[in-house]
Amino acid sequence: MAVSRALRRLLRVLAIEEEQRRLELESGLGELARLQRALTATAERDRGGRRMVAESASTGKLQDRVAGLEETRAAERLALVLKPRIAGMESEVTALRREFLAKRIERRQAETLVERAEAREAMEEQRRSQRMLDDRYLSRLQGAEGDAAAVPSEASADEGGTASHAPGTGKPGEARPM
Repeated sequence: MAVSRALRRLLRVLAIEEEQRRLELESGLGELARLQRALTATAERDRGGRRMVAESASTGKLQDRVAGLEETRAAERLALVLKPRIAGMESEVTALRREFLAKRIERRQAETLVERAEAREAMEEQRRSQRMLDDRYLSRLQGAEGDAAAVPSEASADEGGTASHAPGTGKPGEARPM
């Protein structure tokens, strides 16, 4: 019972899906980081505008004051747009992370099934191999017993059923004196 091709194909498909989810998660994290950098730059723009207003108060330049106020307003408007987008992206990244982890769990479960099936298959093969070795040894052992049993019966059949070798004399046909 080999691990089926369908199970291996399923494992490959799940690995591909997991990789796809990982890439989507990385993309979402990249977008979230970009939005956060934009919010940080907006905060810096707001601080720059406030600095310009403060400097214009000491220099008396009206243009710097108006430019500083406009920079501050633009930064505030941009922050108002970025904050909801960041919140939305954070929830999207959370969902993407959940999907990625679900696919990873699914792939690992399939991987475990394949590994167990391969281990079971290897164990069965090892048992078959051991059984063949045991059968071969048993057949040799039975063959040797059969040969050993056949040799004395052949000798008795040759001599008419009587032992032709007298014990202790070393020569066939001679009887030992008593």
